[in-house]
Amino acid sequence: MKASELKKLSAAELDAKLLELKDELFKLRFQQAINQLENPMRIKAVKKDIARIKTIQRDIELHGEDA
Repeated sequence: MKASELKKLSAAELDAKLLELKDELFKLRFQQAINQLENPMRIKAVKKDIARIKTIQRDIELHGEDA
C-alpha cells in the first residue's frame, strides 16, 4: 500500500489497518516457523506497510489531521 493512499485514510481507519497488518505479520511469522510460508518477501512488505502507517500516525499526532 502506498503512503499517498494511507494519507487519505482517517485516524480510525489507520488504526484498523494497523491491527490488520499486525495480525497478518503474526500469521506469516507462524507459517515461517513451521516451514509453510510460500512467499517470504511478504513479511518484508507487511513490515514496511506497518512502518508507513506508524509514520503517518506520528505525522498526524505532531501536525494535526490537516497536515
